[in-house]
Amino acid sequence: MITVLNCEISSRSLTLIKSVAVRKVYVGKMTTLSPLSANNATSGTLSVVDGVFVFEGDVLISTVERLNIGTGLAEAIDLSRVKRLDTAGAWAVVSLERRLKSAGLFPSITGTSQMQADLIETLRQNMPEADQHNIRHLTLADRFEAIGRLAVSSVQKAMALVGFLGQVVATIMGLIVRPSRIRWTAIVHHMQQVGLNAVPIVSLMAFLIGVVLAFQGAAQLRQFGAEVFVVDLIAISILRELGILLTAIIVAGRSGSAFTAAIGSMKMREEIDAMRTLGLDPVEVLVVPRVVALIIMLPVLGVIANLAGLVGGAMMSWIELGVSPGVFQSRLASNTGVWHLGVGMLKAPFFALIIGIVGCFEGMQVKGNAESLGHLTSTSVVLSIFLVITADAMFSIFFAVMGV
Repeated sequence: MITVLNCEISSRSLTLIKSVAVRKVYVGKMTTLSPLSANNATSGTLSVVDGVFVFEGDVLISTVERLNIGTGLAEAIDLSRVKRLDTAGAWAVVSLERRLKSAGLFPSITGTSQMQADLIETLRQNMPEADQHNIRHLTLADRFEAIGRLAVSSVQKAMALVGFLGQVVATIMGLIVRPSRIRWTAIVHHMQQVGLNAVPIVSLMAFLIGVVLAFQGAAQLRQFGAEVFVVDLIAISILRELGILLTAIIVAGRSGSAFTAAIGSMKMREEIDAMRTLGLDPVEVLVVPRVVALIIMLPVLGVIANLAGLVGGAMMSWIELGVSPGVFQSRLASNTGVWHLGVGMLKAPFFALIIGIVGCFEGMQVKGNAESLGHLTSTSVVLSIFLVITADAMFSIFFAVMGV
């Protein structure tokens, strides 16, 4: 019984076929087909006869796409009925042979002329090896190794970050000694970028936080008849913690990512290497103005956020609880110490230093491709926010121990 396999091969295989330089071979001699003879080629077929794959007709680039070499099993491949064979046909034969070998068989190719055998052997030697998709199951030791590598990588990055911090601090000290080298224009420009341009978003965020605190606090305190204490809740929460912390988080997402993107783009275009060639220190030119501007402007943004938060809280207290602005102001002045504001403002320069150092450090690590820039920009934001929240927790513990 003869089974004729006459299905189309995959588009990927067809692309590979058409990408090879085509050599046309007759049985017994080699020649190049003209376009007319290629168009007049008889259709090649592939059939299974008594456990043997039999190719018939013209096995050429114009006919091989109709052959199904992906199914069926046999012990031999017979080419004695092939009229013409080119590189694409030889590819089909070798691919079929490889598939049978991968199934555990040892097929033999028979019925070939010397020219055809040479062509098949040449293609067999030059075809790439099939992709191996061996799924390796992770053992417990592999998992511990991955954890260890991650820990070592984290320690190395932390050490590099501390080293970069020391380099920036040393550069700032050198500029204090020689103030003529300070780039005031760059500092003022970055103060506008990280400070003035961030006022709208910071004010809106803080205002809404004050509204939410007042609304939620009123809902809980009303159960105990202690609505007036919502003023203390809003004041202490915003002045001591939320105002400066949320401002730092917004600045980390807005300005920290901008620092990484700007410096990283310069690193990709080799502008930083050009600076070093010209004798300019990239830390002094690029990093210090950004860090100094952020240290100056983050406390200012913190004060603005505190004011906006208190205004939002006072407005919602008036609407929800009937606490008039005058009562809110007198309660705020009498029961909220100025030290709560001082605690929040003490954190601001440290948060600014963290954001500036991390943003510039990640920008300096960018390689010469856009993927690296995007990855490190997101890493800069995540790491900055994580370190800011960690620092805030440490400050909270410190002030609690000190009784402040």
